[in-house]
Formats: sequence, structure tokens, C-alpha cells
Amino acid sequence: MIEVSNLSMRYGDLLALDDLSLTIEPGEFFAFLGPNAAGKTTTIKLLTGLMEPTGGFAKICGFDIQQDPLEAKKRIGYIPDVAEFYDKLTPIEFMAFIAELFEVEPERAKKRAPELMEQFSLIPYGRQRIENLSHGTRQRLAIASALLHEPEVIVIDEPMVGLDPKNARVVKEELKARSEAGVTVFLSTHLLNVAQELADRVGIINHGRLLQLGTVDEIRGGVPSGMGNSLEEVFLEITEGGPEVQEEESHSIIEN
Repeated sequence: MIEVSNLSMRYGDLLALDDLSLTIEPGEFFAFLGPNAAGKTTTIKLLTGLMEPTGGFAKICGFDIQQDPLEAKKRIGYIPDVAEFYDKLTPIEFMAFIAELFEVEPERAKKRAPELMEQFSLIPYGRQRIENLSHGTRQRLAIASALLHEPEVIVIDEPMVGLDPKNARVVKEELKARSEAGVTVFLSTHLLNVAQELADRVGIINHGRLLQLGTVDEIRGGVPSGMGNSLEEVFLEITEGGPEVQEEESHSIIEN
């Protein structure tokens, strides 16, 4: 599970994340929505220990990501929107490296790595250098490698970027299956249809503040005339309001 309490992040005078508190239960599929510069990527970097917050804390499966980073990180499968690799390695070599990094039992790794590479259509590229792969293929490799150690929590940022419809469907099905098997999924996306299709709950953030939290129907019901609108229309109504409106909505949702 993920537990976030009063999490804040300031870059100089800019408050990028403002007092975020949130609990995501084991097996929950949570979608984090917001416009550009809303605070989504900052939240992900704090959840995964890539940055240190200026206030509050985040725990992964009970382990504070700052106080006990090794225990927390070994339970996370993190997929950024633009993954970084050792580009001179091949996908086969990179999967072996990840297995060793996360101390996956060798026999298990020998079985799981080929299975994941086949699932994500990586077998034809297995012996090519990563530097020669397309963005979509690199993205599939990032997802496959993040799942190799069978994490308890998956944190994924814009997973469909660069994927064709077939592979996007494979990713969605795999993430949903993992969630149904008890894995916590934290997904940040601009694709509202993906959130509506997959998520158990949705959080909408803007200007560093969590404005809405709940199921899609709860969020639509909490906005005037929202039940008659699509998630996209409700999202735009929430995020395009002025600061005073957003602050009022934020306090209302948190109090409820």
C-alpha cells in the first residue's frame, strides 16, 4: 500500500506540492490526473525516493521512503514516462541486470524474463543494443523490467506514451491483472479514458493541491451537473476554475 501524509515540495518560491495526504490500499488501482505542471511528476519522484520532500512523508508497504529507502524501493516497480537505460546493453542483458539488482532468485529470473519479453513483444529485439530501439520498444522494456521482481507497488507515469494500440492493450490488461491480484497501482496519466476504464479511484490535482478524490461517479456527482457529463468535461471544469474556487473545492472534498 501507499501512505502519504502532509507531503509538500517547494522549489524556491514555487510550491509544487501542497500538503498532500492520501492512502492507497493493497490491490487498489489509483489514477492520478492533472494538467501539465499540476504536481503529478513531483508526487511520483517523492513516492519513489528520487527527491526529498520539504514536508511530510511517504510510506511504501509501511516503509518510509526517506528513512528506510532500501526496504521501500525493493517493493516498488517504477516506470517513468521516459526511461533511462544502459544503452550499450541488449534487452536480455538489461533484464539480467535488473534481476541481479533486485536479487531475484536465478531460476525464477530465467523463467520470468523470457515470459515478460514475450508478453511485451520484445523477443525480436532481445539481442539488439537498447540505443538502437524505438521509443515504444524502450517503453515496453521499461515496463517488463519493472515487473520482473514482482513488486507489491507499481508506480507508472504516462504508460501509454509511444505504444501502439496492441501493446497499449497488453499493458492495460497486465496492470489491471496485477491490481486484481493484490498489487497496488499508482498511475499518472493525461489519458482520461484510461483512468475511467481501469481505476478504482481517481485523484485530480492542480497547482500542487488535491482537488478531488473518489470513484469516477463520486467525482462526477460532486460537480454541478457532473453526472450528465463525461470525465473529461468534469476534469476540465475542476481544473479550469480559479484559485479561489479550487481552494474551496479542495477543503470541501477533504472535509467530506
